[in-house]
Amino acid sequence: MADNLNDIIISALEDTKARDIVTLDVRELSDVMDTLIIASGTSSRHVKSLADHAIEETKKHDIRPIGVEGMDAPEWVLVDFGDTVLHLMMPATRELYDLEKLWSMKPSDRQQ
Repeated sequence: MADNLNDIIISALEDTKARDIVTLDVRELSDVMDTLIIASGTSSRHVKSLADHAIEETKKHDIRPIGVEGMDAPEWVLVDFGDTVLHLMMPATRELYDLEKLWSMKPSDRQQ
């Protein structure tokens, strides 16, 4: 189901012209999620519409988000689908927090 969910989300993001879509497998780094999907929008309105469309498309498949954060001031919107967490950001916010780098680092106390 997770792969199908990810495909639905990515398709929805592509439909609404999301930029720089990245999918990260974080199963080895997190016990609470399997996948992070990160994408950028061109404006706050675009970021919000990306989130709205992703939610709308997943609902068509009877998949509802557990939670949504950031829709009031959409510099960064997080949509939690459980095993998959979607981050939609303005480019400057994305660059500042650099989630791709953060989630690709292995903690020093983990076995490699």
